[in-house]
Amino acid sequence: MQEETKNMSDTEPTKLLLVDDEPSLREAVEAYLEDEGFIVKVASNADEGWEFMEQETPDLVITDIMMPRVDGYQFLEKLRDDPRYKGLPVILLTAKGMTSDRIKGHNAGCDAYLSKPFDPDELVAIVKNLLSRRETVNNTSENNTDLGAIAQQIAEIKTLLGQQGNFKTTPSPIKIDLTPREQSILNLVAEGLMNKEIARRLETSVRNVEKYVSRLFSKTGTNSRTELVRFALKHGLTDIG
Repeated sequence: MQEETKNMSDTEPTKLLLVDDEPSLREAVEAYLEDEGFIVKVASNADEGWEFMEQETPDLVITDIMMPRVDGYQFLEKLRDDPRYKGLPVILLTAKGMTSDRIKGHNAGCDAYLSKPFDPDELVAIVKNLLSRRETVNNTSENNTDLGAIAQQIAEIKTLLGQQGNFKTTPSPIKIDLTPREQSILNLVAEGLMNKEIARRLETSVRNVEKYVSRLFSKTGTNSRTELVRFALKHGLTDIG
């Protein structure tokens, strides 16, 4: 039993999505990122990239701009228009280096812009920085929440749980596949536990819990724990009952 708990607390590797229509560059970048310990999924165009997004939400997206049919700007705009991916870090890769192109990329909502040819070490540094920044924002957000606000969130969640009989469970309009780890954390959030309490319960780090809660927000298109629990109850995603 103790060993089973330990296995459950192992940190899941960071998943990246790489979208580029140049096979040689795609393969080289994929191999380099995998050597750095990332799990990398690849797509040769934006449509393939979107299909992957619908199946599994990555922790970060790296996409080329100059691609056939749907370019990187359009792909980025599509991501930002979907509430599930609004906060997802996105890096744009392009042969373009003009200031106007960079401005267009940032206006579209990219988090970083890297011109080809580039040093793969620089790409790795940007990836790690964006992921670290995202975790820091999530951590700061919770740490800066005063006790009154925390109590309010827990009270709202417990009120939702008390009203479960009034929730009409409906099929989710979005196919949501949760990993066992995501499911266990969703259940604990639905119990009204905060990240530190969940970390203690699962014998893992607070940062790891934050990572999974952030993924749950992305997968469900919610922005707070209360919204997440309401969504989970309505669509039958939690085992609490």
